[in-house]
Amino acid sequence: MKLDFEKTDGLIPAIAQDFATGEVLMLAYINEEAWNETIATGRAVYYSRSRKKLWRKGEESGNVQVIKDIRVDCDCDTVIFMVEQIGGAACHTGHRSCFYTSVSADGTTKELSEPIFDPAKVYGK
Repeated sequence: MKLDFEKTDGLIPAIAQDFATGEVLMLAYINEEAWNETIATGRAVYYSRSRKKLWRKGEESGNVQVIKDIRVDCDCDTVIFMVEQIGGAACHTGHRSCFYTSVSADGTTKELSEPIFDPAKVYGK
C-alpha cells in the first residue's frame, strides 16, 4: 500500500480506533517514517507536530497501541489504526479517549468520563 504523503505536505491523519469496541480513541498524524515503523513493529507510531519528531505511542506512559488492522481511505491520504489499547488510556490527559467532552446543541459542555491515570504522575509535568 502506497500512501499519498505528497498531497498533504508529508503528514496524513491517523485515527486510532479500539479494535474490539469501535470507540474512537484519538486523532494524530503520521509521516512516511512513522508509517513504515508502524508496519514494521505492529505498534502505533505517530509524528508529533509540536515536538517535530516521531512519537512512539506509549513510550513514556506505557499505554501502547498494538495494531490489529489498518484501514486506508479511497484517496490514500487518511488511515484508521484499529488498535488494542494497552493500559486503558489513549489520551495524554489520562482519559481512555481524547474525545471525552460532549458539546450540546446549546453550546454547553459535559465531560463524559473520568481520567484513568494522573498525567502529572505519569509524565512528571
